[in-house]
Amino acid sequence: MADRLLRSALATALLLACTSLHAQEPAAAPVAARSYPAADFARYSPNNAYDMLRQVPGFVIREAEQERGLGEATGNVVINGRRISGKSNDVLTELTRVPAANVVRIDIVEGATLDIPGLSGQVANVVTRAGGISGQWSWKPDVRKYYTRPQITRGDVSVSGSSGGLQYTVGLRNDANHSGAGGGTRIYNADGTLRDTRDDAWTGEMDRPKLSTQLTYTAADGDVANLNASVQKEFYHYREDGFRSGPGLPDRERKVREHEGGHTWEVGGDYEFGVGIGRLKLIGLDRYAHTPYSQTVTTRYLDGSSPDSGSRYARDSEEKEQIARAEYRWKTGASDWRISAEGAFNRLDSTTLIAELDPSGVFVDVPLPGANARVQEDRYELIGSWGHPLGEKAKLQLSAGAEHSTLAQVGGGGLTREFLRPKGTLSVAWKPTSTLDVNVKLQRRVGQLNFYDFLASVNLNDDRENAGNPDLVPQQSWDFEVEATKNFGAYGTSTLRLYDHRIDDLIDIIPIGADGESLGNIDSAREYGVEWKGTWKLEPFGWRGAKVDTRWWLQQSEVRDPLTGVERRISGSLIHFWQVKLRHDVPGTSWAWGFDINHELDARDVRLTEIGYTWEGPRWGELFIERKDFHGLTLRAAVANALDAGSYRDRYVHLGRRTDPLDYHEVRDRRIGPIFAFQVAGKF
Repeated sequence: MADRLLRSALATALLLACTSLHAQEPAAAPVAARSYPAADFARYSPNNAYDMLRQVPGFVIREAEQERGLGEATGNVVINGRRISGKSNDVLTELTRVPAANVVRIDIVEGATLDIPGLSGQVANVVTRAGGISGQWSWKPDVRKYYTRPQITRGDVSVSGSSGGLQYTVGLRNDANHSGAGGGTRIYNADGTLRDTRDDAWTGEMDRPKLSTQLTYTAADGDVANLNASVQKEFYHYREDGFRSGPGLPDRERKVREHEGGHTWEVGGDYEFGVGIGRLKLIGLDRYAHTPYSQTVTTRYLDGSSPDSGSRYARDSEEKEQIARAEYRWKTGASDWRISAEGAFNRLDSTTLIAELDPSGVFVDVPLPGANARVQEDRYELIGSWGHPLGEKAKLQLSAGAEHSTLAQVGGGGLTREFLRPKGTLSVAWKPTSTLDVNVKLQRRVGQLNFYDFLASVNLNDDRENAGNPDLVPQQSWDFEVEATKNFGAYGTSTLRLYDHRIDDLIDIIPIGADGESLGNIDSAREYGVEWKGTWKLEPFGWRGAKVDTRWWLQQSEVRDPLTGVERRISGSLIHFWQVKLRHDVPGTSWAWGFDINHELDARDVRLTEIGYTWEGPRWGELFIERKDFHGLTLRAAVANALDAGSYRDRYVHLGRRTDPLDYHEVRDRRIGPIFAFQVAGKF
């Protein structure tokens, strides 16, 4: 299958080459709406390009979304006008490995002006240059007061360099995290009387060491080759211990254990060269993931007569993804043209075992229909794009095409289906004045599928079960967005974004059979909102070295509930979010300090048997102090969760479905406590 996909992409490339006339040099860099040379970031003493990007006024980093295959670009960050041809190795991680000394400038440009279909709105183009061999490292431990052991394994180290036309980076990074909370939960009967009292404490420990490398070779004639490779291990352990009691119930001790491990590797690369009147880029990617997971819940009764009870859920799965893609771009007069062809093959093989503890203390397997299967998709995509200036102050970018996919499930009641879906984007970048940029975008999107959603699964800790659903299809939407950025000069910048997304085949919980439920598709839904963000410099008001970053996001969503037919918000969708960050770099010193306060409210999670909301808050706050140059090191100390946010749940569970009488009401209040975080970073 992989060979067939590769042949398809190469055939497309050959067809384009046959129409060639003469080679052309790479397109010129886009004109920046705002440009920040490296010297603008000197006061922050950055170690790498990512440290610099975080300080760009009014810019909020939007991470790339996991698209189907490689597809068109997402996110809002590129390096030297190019996207990274990979999925595991993202552009933000790559920026942490680029030494600050190698950054020439950061340009904020309109996405529609870049020669990268799919980008729109404000995009950061990090312009770098080759340098000698250099390295950097950081160590980021933290200590929590309650429930959690110190986290001391988070950090990274990387080495970058160049030799002639070759640039290379090798890095080792561990995104480790320890977390925990504990406290009481009360279960109330439908009439409000107390049924059960619980006192639980949990801790989760995760380590994800990842070794990666990137090689870039630029030939004298302008040909460019990139190779990205990475391998990652995962270790996750969750422990929860609790004591439960209630009127007329025996006292109980309950234990929950979860383990997830395995490894992931990815190899991707691209080669771009001049062909005919334009340039051709050939891209390939191969990715594999093995992720075994288990969850065990046991209850020991303290009355001396009741036997212990328990359940065990174990899943072993392998994921494979192979992609071959060809992109050809050229210019005719003032117009930019591009055609892309992509073939992708995705596969998930999953085997699940579930067992119940019998009175003798032995786990006995029980059936879970629809849990063991292979899910796979063959997908082919062809998209053409055209960009053209509209006078001196605007540019139009149009892309249109379609994808054909064959989606199959082998086992678990599976079936095979074929789909043809249109895709495309229309965007206009307009600069009416030297201080105002406006971007308008209309896009037809096809969402990514999670193959695990096709299979039956259980969550023993929350007593939930999803039936298998082989009829699941990708979510699609019409997305309309308008974004305007105003530069206020010495006072800062501000961006306002309005959006309206009309969704087809929304993925949400739907009825399965007489009494089952699972993720499935709802015909239509809508989400719309406004996001406002800005950076406000306080120097014009007499506070030198100080700035405030603000962000406010308000969203509404609508979907017709598949059980009741009543309109409600999309389950778990954002309602509002706000954030205020202050940073003060004390003039004439290497000291900085500041704080960060934010609050988020999401819609309730709606299932067919329950409705609830689990959150942490009400507000998160952090205080920090930083020494930017202590004998060549950057030192930072912070108190996270300075406003004592907690972990809460408010959950209503019914006897059957939500149209049946209420069974119980769960109210949880767990303490997280302060988090003392430290960071040491340096160069070598």
